[in-house]
Amino acid sequence: MNIDLEIFSPVHQIHDQLFDEKGLKVFIKRDDLIHPMVSGNKWRKLKYPLKQARSENKTHLVTFGGAYSNHLLATAAAAAKFGFMSTGFVRGEEVDNDTLFLCRLHGMDLIFINRESYKDKSTLFASYFGDNNDAFFIDEGGASHPGAKGCSELVDELSETYDHIFCACGTGTTAAGIINGIAEHQPSAQFHGVPVLKNGEFLKVEIDQYLTEPADYLLHTDYHFGGYAKVTDELLQFIKRFVSSTGILIEPVYTGKMLYAIYDLASNNYFEPGSRILAVHTGGIWGLLGMKDKF
Repeated sequence: MNIDLEIFSPVHQIHDQLFDEKGLKVFIKRDDLIHPMVSGNKWRKLKYPLKQARSENKTHLVTFGGAYSNHLLATAAAAAKFGFMSTGFVRGEEVDNDTLFLCRLHGMDLIFINRESYKDKSTLFASYFGDNNDAFFIDEGGASHPGAKGCSELVDELSETYDHIFCACGTGTTAAGIINGIAEHQPSAQFHGVPVLKNGEFLKVEIDQYLTEPADYLLHTDYHFGGYAKVTDELLQFIKRFVSSTGILIEPVYTGKMLYAIYDLASNNYFEPGSRILAVHTGGIWGLLGMKDKF
């Protein structure tokens, strides 16, 4: 079975009075529509690792994530679709939730690991699967050079040019891939990363390790809302307004924070009038399942 998914990721314009007043045209690339489970950057980061696994005749995908990890769910769904077995190491105490239910439904075995042991993923893999020639290691979040390669293809799909391209940042792999794609296909565009973790400056090191050549880019580190998976009432109200006015579903961990940043920067006259801005929707909508009580 070929490792491939038909890419359906249209670009839609976001119409808002704020953007009209500031003379901006803002668009969103709908990577959330690629696949119901393996959506957004999750598919892009998995594409080439899965191709490598198939070429090496590996049959068992082994990866890592938290209890609400979109990456775990995407890997489980991709494994089911393309005929692999899958195992997920889950950080923390044993729990049961909607995300893990969907992982199991797609055939993924789950191994719960204490937080200290979880830090050394290579040792975990070796301990459980070191003598299993069928097992294939995929790092947490799909962080890897092949993952960045998959993300770089996003820019080649664009039929229009943009002055600014925005993306949320977690591991830095997606950002690096898009930066690489910009260098090849849209060198005049400025990349903006929005770290979703506190003290996000550290992501520059993570991003730079996956760049094909040195590049200038910007990180907006003030939109983490308290840290990874942390939210405030202000962010939640923004998401409610955005979803109800556009019909585009977003979540508070990644895309919600990135879009909030664009709206905030626009309201503070950050962009030149006439600018064309592209926001990348990185999927992960199932992350909403872990935040139902927040809304």
